[in-house]
Amino acid sequence: MKKLIAGNWKMNGSLAANAALLQGILPGVTAQACDVAVCVPAVYLAQGQALLADSPLALGAQDLSARESGAYTGEISAAMLRDFGVRYAIVGHSERRQYHGETDAVVAEKAQRALAAGITPIVCIGETLAEREAGSTEDVVKRQLAAVIHLNGHCISEIVVAYEPVWAIGTGKTATPEQAQAVHAVLRAQLQAASTQADRIRILYGGSMNATNAASLLAQADIDGGLIGGASLKAADFLSIIDAAS
Repeated sequence: MKKLIAGNWKMNGSLAANAALLQGILPGVTAQACDVAVCVPAVYLAQGQALLADSPLALGAQDLSARESGAYTGEISAAMLRDFGVRYAIVGHSERRQYHGETDAVVAEKAQRALAAGITPIVCIGETLAEREAGSTEDVVKRQLAAVIHLNGHCISEIVVAYEPVWAIGTGKTATPEQAQAVHAVLRAQLQAASTQADRIRILYGGSMNATNAASLLAQADIDGGLIGGASLKAADFLSIIDAAS
């Protein structure tokens, strides 16, 4: 199974900065042994589609609506994303859960909308520091993933899962490779119980993976790639993570 490295630009970028960043990244992903995607702010999807045409770099979105269409001002549907050649969509990022009140049920619905439109959802799950210190990491991540499996069981092998310990996002703290692997193994077992094709499902690590720690994280048995935040905004760092995954 090819590893997947997906950059999440979050709310960063401009037309000029995006063009410069992609010009720095594209020459390095010509013949990689891993899949690579960049998840850009929605207003830059058209720019991304144009700049990434005929390249091995896939275009991703950072969110999508749980609704198909209608009177939902400010929302963006899966069908709209597909119009721009979007291949991946992040759903349930901890920042969406924390700041926008997204529940496990809403995240499952968003994954369902993406799948129905032929877009691969990158389903984010992870525990807070308080939950980890209380010893409830396993219960939390299994509950979050169970909601997605329950609603999308028949096509669960089409998703990507991203484990992102909330305490390690943008904090500079990273789970040790052993801590990350332990949770990935739990998620793998849960997916195997739900699907005979679970071995097709990639489980990414998404908690401050960077150029320095990528190789040791990606060497773990059940870590199939990375969801990269800050390091995806620096071409050299992003390329070094891609190299580690290849």
